[in-house]
Amino acid sequence: MKLNELRDNEGSRYRKKRLGRGIGSGKGKTSGRGVKGQKAREGVSLNGFEGGQLPLYRRMPKRGFTNIFRKEYVAVNLGRIQKAIDAGKLDAANLITEELLRGAGLVNGGKIAGVRILAGGEVTKPIKLEVAGASAAAVQAVEKAGGSLAVTQKAEVTAEA
Repeated sequence: MKLNELRDNEGSRYRKKRLGRGIGSGKGKTSGRGVKGQKAREGVSLNGFEGGQLPLYRRMPKRGFTNIFRKEYVAVNLGRIQKAIDAGKLDAANLITEELLRGAGLVNGGKIAGVRILAGGEVTKPIKLEVAGASAAAVQAVEKAGGSLAVTQKAEVTAEA
């Protein structure tokens, strides 16, 4: 095979329809847009418009409330922490904080309120954890292994009127 013999696969490139190139092309004159009117013009985008009929987004019921100030916590199972300790990413002898969990690759994401430890998996070594939250089963599992799990209380910001 030579460089001049290289070809794309058949059908991999699609030739764009050339509009407005004469009556014989089948897409001449009005270029398939009909005659006059708003939609015949360029730059028209009528998303959700259904010709005067009540649009779908207005027909559907709206319920509930989304709190834009909600706090999002990242859940980390004890089994994942144990795997990171076994892999050498975390040191079980030292205090394990949220920053160390992020550095070990167990916590991703930008805007999070903190890390919550869950009891999935098991811990074989005694570890000391300091995180924003933990389930009762996770605290029990860590203490059973001979470690400790401290939950830090972050200060709540309240708007006073």
